[in-house]
Amino acid sequence: MGKDVIIALDFKNGKEALEFLDRFTDKKPYVKVGMELYYAEGPAIVREIKKRGHQMFLDLKLHDIPNTVEKAMAVLSRLDVDMVNLHAAGTIEMMKAALRGLTREDGTRPLLIAVTQLTSTSQERMTEELLIEEDLDKVVIRYAENADMAGLDGVVCSPLEAGKIHDTCGRDFLTITPGVRFDNASKGDQVRVTTPAKAKELGSDYIVVGRPITQADDPVAAYNCCVEDFVEV
Repeated sequence: MGKDVIIALDFKNGKEALEFLDRFTDKKPYVKVGMELYYAEGPAIVREIKKRGHQMFLDLKLHDIPNTVEKAMAVLSRLDVDMVNLHAAGTIEMMKAALRGLTREDGTRPLLIAVTQLTSTSQERMTEELLIEEDLDKVVIRYAENADMAGLDGVVCSPLEAGKIHDTCGRDFLTITPGVRFDNASKGDQVRVTTPAKAKELGSDYIVVGRPITQADDPVAAYNCCVEDFVEV
């Protein structure tokens, strides 16, 4: 599967998101709809963006008991999105249940990926606040192994961890990596970050880029710069 740049549509309402997408006249970028936009607009915004021809990563990070996640995934499978996710911390049983719920009667389904550790999580926060004593890299790789055992397609991780996950789970196990910034950009609330070019070098399959594109003076130019650095040879 080829590399791609996914734009995080972190807007407060559908009007802003659609006006932003109207700027892209030459190419329909892959986009991510997260909790803020989905909770504001519901499934209608997903259907409208899909109708416009965009591939979509629906980023709702499900995390609940297996039965609840299975039923929720069955609902999301009807939205015709291309990728959905959950938290790997929900256990292998929960991930297997999610896969069952997401798979349609004809056997088709979106890609299902698991969040390992958020890119805002540092070793210190994980140890002191979550009481996880293991090394952060070790935790991320174990969560990726669990996702692989559950039959998932890949994980969300930092670009810094992508290569190690491929070494452990194989080249075909996808790494979707937020925490991507241009050299001169602020990290914001992210901790484990890198540039698009470095993410490519480290083995990311997809990069998710929000504010460096959506808040740029020229979002289309910023997107094209990401594509040039990450996708194009």
